[in-house]
Amino acid sequence: MVRKTFLIVPVLCFVAGLSLAAAAGRTGQQVYESICKACHGTGISGAPKFGDKVWVQLEKKEGIKELVKDAIKGERAMPPKGGCTDCSDDEVRAAVKYMIDSAKK
Repeated sequence: MVRKTFLIVPVLCFVAGLSLAAAAGRTGQQVYESICKACHGTGISGAPKFGDKVWVQLEKKEGIKELVKDAIKGERAMPPKGGCTDCSDDEVRAAVKYMIDSAKK
């Protein structure tokens, strides 16, 4: 069962990313709500959850530049850009920053 979940999650996140229509200059919140929330909202496959203090720890340990780089290239079960094929690097950066900021509140 665990193996099936591991394979299904990236596919679901990828499909969620494909379903978003292209839009220039989306905010971090918009990208999170339409793409990232599918996995980071629930913590599927170990994805850091929105609002979890682990974001602050990751920022301190790796820095936002490295976190954005990982999000753009993909990390573990997360496909590149979380499956958002039409997201710009700036939009991905805004989404990562939005998730980090969620943990600082």
